[in-house]
Amino acid sequence: MTAHPTVPGLSRDALPHPSPVPPVRIVHLGLGAFHRAHQAWYTAHAADAEAWGIAAFTGRRPDAAEVLEAQGCVYTLVERGPLEDRFELVGSIVKASAGDDLAGFLEAVSAPEVAVITLTITEAGYRVDAAGELDLSDPDTASDILLLRAAVGAPPAPSASPASPRTVLGRLLLGLNARRLQGAPAVAIVPCDNLPENGPLVRRALTRLATEVDAALADWLPSGASFVSTSVDRITPRLDPADRDLVAAATGRFDAAPVVTEPFSDWVLSGDFPSGRPQWEAAGARFVDDITPWEARKLWMLNGAHTLLASAGRLRGHATVAEAFCDPVCRAQVEQLWDEAAAQLGDVETTDYRRALAERFANPRIVHRLAQIAEGSRIKLQLRVVPVALAERAAGRPAAGCALAIAAWIRQAHPAVDPRQLLAALSPELAADDAFVATVLHTMPTLTAADRQKADLTR
Repeated sequence: MTAHPTVPGLSRDALPHPSPVPPVRIVHLGLGAFHRAHQAWYTAHAADAEAWGIAAFTGRRPDAAEVLEAQGCVYTLVERGPLEDRFELVGSIVKASAGDDLAGFLEAVSAPEVAVITLTITEAGYRVDAAGELDLSDPDTASDILLLRAAVGAPPAPSASPASPRTVLGRLLLGLNARRLQGAPAVAIVPCDNLPENGPLVRRALTRLATEVDAALADWLPSGASFVSTSVDRITPRLDPADRDLVAAATGRFDAAPVVTEPFSDWVLSGDFPSGRPQWEAAGARFVDDITPWEARKLWMLNGAHTLLASAGRLRGHATVAEAFCDPVCRAQVEQLWDEAAAQLGDVETTDYRRALAERFANPRIVHRLAQIAEGSRIKLQLRVVPVALAERAAGRPAAGCALAIAAWIRQAHPAVDPRQLLAALSPELAADDAFVATVLHTMPTLTAADRQKADLTR
């Protein structure tokens, strides 16, 4: 990324209150816009922020790390409200590295002062099956098991480069083994992706991986790591290149890696931090005993509605969440899905949450593209819509909103495939429910008609 011709670039000296670089006590996997809008922002706003620096690693490509390193890992967070932007410099990330820097990753994870490892690697990155268990049939997981068996307990010579596992959990387990060999204290692992009970899920997956690799490592894991469940919420769309010029004009500094996000943010955590944590509650994070209702509300209502709009909105010619949500047809579809989700959430407050979601979805200045949300829709439907559909059917209700979300996905992404085949891959239970299948099949032509009607109106 080239520098701006008229304004200086960013460095740590640009921070409003320059101070010594915080020591690295958090390692993050999955450096991207969401991490910088969420966990890094919360860490920057922690009451003890000066004691908690983040070493962040990308998934694989080095681009984001190289751009951030070139400006001292400082970046501009742009909070985009309905009427105006607010600009803030964030400096909690102190080191950014490519995901394939395995030696650097092992060194960071094994450092005794590191107390927290956070993850934003997308749902698919965990390589688990529909039951939330490690997918041993995944080719990369199978390859990692063989590699880790050879590597664990036999560190390479100082001059050798360790072979790199292909999966994130494989790299993480190798890092935890390095921590075990160093005798470092227990560390908290904090997944921040939209998976139900993500803490126990990661614990099970890593435990199974360790069991396949080395008995001593598997025995150490329960005492060497805790697993924290989280519910995360902050809409963070992909950057428009024009936003770099906007930031330069507004702040007088060129930022090659700004992040645009909404003003709203939410973080709920449940679990132990055996070696300490930042005081994230000063930034609004909540620590609870039971995270299940919080994560279900967010997963089924916010993420579920996004997944619905990603297909139904695009069928009606819309490109963004705001465009689709302001379409009365799409709005009614979302409200129907919200009704069904709310019916399954019991005592969790949903009325104010729905009102806040509606305001957020309608914000036209947050350009959250439906094509981006649609990536990995099958897995997202399994997590965000299928559980509500099953619960609604068990209660004797038609689950028509859930059926519409699934029908829209089939119609938009797989119009030439037998819908029954897709339903079976999505949920065998729903595929065996004749009444639900009939609802999906009945809904699909209505979506086609809506699509054609919109096309006719725009001719």
